Amino acid sequence: MKRIYFAIAVLVLACTPLRAQKTYDLLLTGGRVIDPANHIDAVMDVAVANHRIAAVAAHIDPTLATKTVDVSGLYVTPGLVDIHVHVYASTGEAGSYAGDNAVFPDGFTFRAGVTTVADAGCSGWKNFEDFKAHIIDRSKTRVLAFLNIVGAGMRGPAYEQNVAEMDSQAAATVAKKYPGLIVGIKTAHYAGPEWVAVDRAIEAGTLANIPVMVDFGTFRPERPYQQLVLSKMRPGDISTHMYLDWVPMLDAQQNLLPYLFEARKRGVVFDVGHGGGSFLFRQAVPAVRQGWVPDSISTDLHIGSMNNGMKDMLNVMSKFLNMGLPLTEVIRDSTSNPAREIRHPELGTLSVGSDADIAVLRVENGHFGFVDSYGARMDGRMKLLCEMTVRDGLVVWDLNGLTRDDWTKLGHYHAQGSPAWDGTITPDVMKR
Repeated sequence: MKRIYFAIAVLVLACTPLRAQKTYDLLLTGGRVIDPANHIDAVMDVAVANHRIAAVAAHIDPTLATKTVDVSGLYVTPGLVDIHVHVYASTGEAGSYAGDNAVFPDGFTFRAGVTTVADAGCSGWKNFEDFKAHIIDRSKTRVLAFLNIVGAGMRGPAYEQNVAEMDSQAAATVAKKYPGLIVGIKTAHYAGPEWVAVDRAIEAGTLANIPVMVDFGTFRPERPYQQLVLSKMRPGDISTHMYLDWVPMLDAQQNLLPYLFEARKRGVVFDVGHGGGSFLFRQAVPAVRQGWVPDSISTDLHIGSMNNGMKDMLNVMSKFLNMGLPLTEVIRDSTSNPAREIRHPELGTLSVGSDADIAVLRVENGHFGFVDSYGARMDGRMKLLCEMTVRDGLVVWDLNGLTRDDWTKLGHYHAQGSPAWDGTITPDVMKR
């Protein structure tokens, strides 16, 4: 009997080191890794452990991983960062971007490879904490926020045109209460001839030491766009809707106006913010061909844009791919660039030790059509699709079941609780 116990003990000790060798939870092998923040563009493996990027190398031993997924022929990138969305969807207010016009993030992010979003001013200093409680704190997507200079947020003209709602000190106080979570101040949709909305947003941004995102609203001769980007905005401030039809961009001969490059040289950031009415091929295509390319690609996601020409982040990225931007630049403008703009350089990267947010993308070749905000179509030959999204080390989107076992290899099924059920399940990296 003692010999039997000794044999069992030896067997247990022999097996223990084998289990200890499983140092990675998830290993992606054979994909082309594009990580602009680290200047990586090569076929490499990516390992995840304890919710973080554990290793990025030319070859990682698959026996060290609990789950190994072959992603050969696919592109492995940092989780995409979309800095212009509208996701304050919990209030039920009709016709409001702090209500029914917004969307709950998780249903529209992961399937497009997006792991981080910044809400673009749906909430203001009066209702940010409600937005935090109902959306930010409950979402699997990482949700950050630009705080609206209007106290009530993006709730329509009655609020957005009310100068009394634009309190720089109150906005800065709330922003400083939530550093890192509130990543900037937003001004949007103001129609008056004065600079008051921009001035107060910049004052709040200065007090809180965060950037300002400007959706210029109605373009007025009393406050020209050129003055906005050449003197009003500070280095690091973000002009969104950069290919909007109202932006003075091209002269009569379709030549790009030089002041735009002057504005970029002084540090103003230019963001796409596609949206439902803010992206025009007749602006974007000639501008891109002349070198006027975005600093960051973003969607302006809301119920209108997602069901029209914008659709999702990958569709917007595909437009720029078909306009001639290299894939590496499109990925940079959707990962490390926007992360830097919102002062979160730890995001949008596959650096070892960073949160394991990963997108696995496919470039489809064929004949595709892309539509702008005014219904015009552009034909294209390339389209980005998302095969897999990893958020915080867990697989949250798996289009074709790459992480799953073939059902024919699982043996006979026995219902839980039946006499034949052995109490085991197939390992599921999504629930680890």
